[in-house]
Amino acid sequence: MKSVALNAFPRTLGRRAGSKKLRESGRIPAVVYGRQSKPESLEVSSRELNDLIHQAHSENILVDLAVDQTKRLALVQEIQHHSLSRKVLHVDLHEVSATELVTVNVPVETTGEAVGVKTGGGVLEHIVFKLKVRALPKNLPEQILIDVSALEVGKSIHIGELTAPEGVEILGRKSAPVVAVALPKTEVEEVAAEGVTPAAGDVEMTKEKKEDGTEGAAPAKAGDKVAPAKPGDKTAPAKAGDKAAPAKGDAKAAAPAAGDKKAAAPAEKKK
Repeated sequence: MKSVALNAFPRTLGRRAGSKKLRESGRIPAVVYGRQSKPESLEVSSRELNDLIHQAHSENILVDLAVDQTKRLALVQEIQHHSLSRKVLHVDLHEVSATELVTVNVPVETTGEAVGVKTGGGVLEHIVFKLKVRALPKNLPEQILIDVSALEVGKSIHIGELTAPEGVEILGRKSAPVVAVALPKTEVEEVAAEGVTPAAGDVEMTKEKKEDGTEGAAPAKAGDKVAPAKPGDKTAPAKAGDKAAPAKGDAKAAAPAAGDKKAAAPAEKKK
């Protein structure tokens, strides 16, 4: 990554009120910090910083910071914007050494058209948008480019399959997917629905409806055993014309039916 020049000045106005006056004068508050130096409050030109941001190809910007004729190599760590106007409010700079490895997050971009999208009707899924890399400041890439031209439907490219630029180490789990080509969601659902079939031997349980519309159990088949009534169960009232069975232990025997050839035995006389 090529460094760009950025002029800065020691900050003269502090706190919130001072920062507001500083922005009104065309300068932006900033701070630079590092492991070998204490944090220092600075101010940079608003126009110079905006030009630097617009010309950059990524969020990682390496600057040659000039403060009081002293140059310091630094990375733009964070840029704070106004929530509505998107104007720059504050800049954090991280001082680095030209001979020391640094770790940053680099954006991931794809190049080419996947064959699974072009001829297979698939959709390119961008799973990882930033990758963590480690390198010397001069070797830091602005972005990681991935060629997806040969990517088929159902295939993916993992971190371990990426070719890192010279002097750069890509960090992370090697088996983690970065980009993939998958079928559209609607097609996946249709394929899954067509593949569902009832298992052999499965019986569909249904309830029969009575004439009055209420659901009930299916009628008993011939030979089925009827469970005996439990104590305390109420029996339904007999309908007109039904013959009731004689109860056990009754003193009087049931009267013989009309037309029976054999008469019932006379009841025993009381002593």
